[in-house]
Amino acid sequence: MAWIVLIASAVLEAVWATALGMSQGFRRLVPTVVFAVAMTVSMAGLAYAMTSLPTGTAYAVWVGIGAVLTVLIAAARGQERLTPLRAALLAGLIGCVVGLKAVS
Repeated sequence: MAWIVLIASAVLEAVWATALGMSQGFRRLVPTVVFAVAMTVSMAGLAYAMTSLPTGTAYAVWVGIGAVLTVLIAAARGQERLTPLRAALLAGLIGCVVGLKAVS
């Protein structure tokens, strides 16, 4: 159960990071509210997952998934280019996250 909560929290990390960028320094209401809600729920989920998973592993998985999804969202929105090298590096990051899960 902790792994499912952790992965959901990592997805919400990508949501709040994207919303933060869209908030234009907290000047836009809707992205600011999305940021605040997603961040609160994401942190709560991370905290819950850390009650039964090693802190370092949980945090690395949370950050890794969140970072990859944030880049993919930005690429899908046309804000960043997803070059073959960047895609390979992101795949390597996901491989490391899967590896951490496998050895935990």
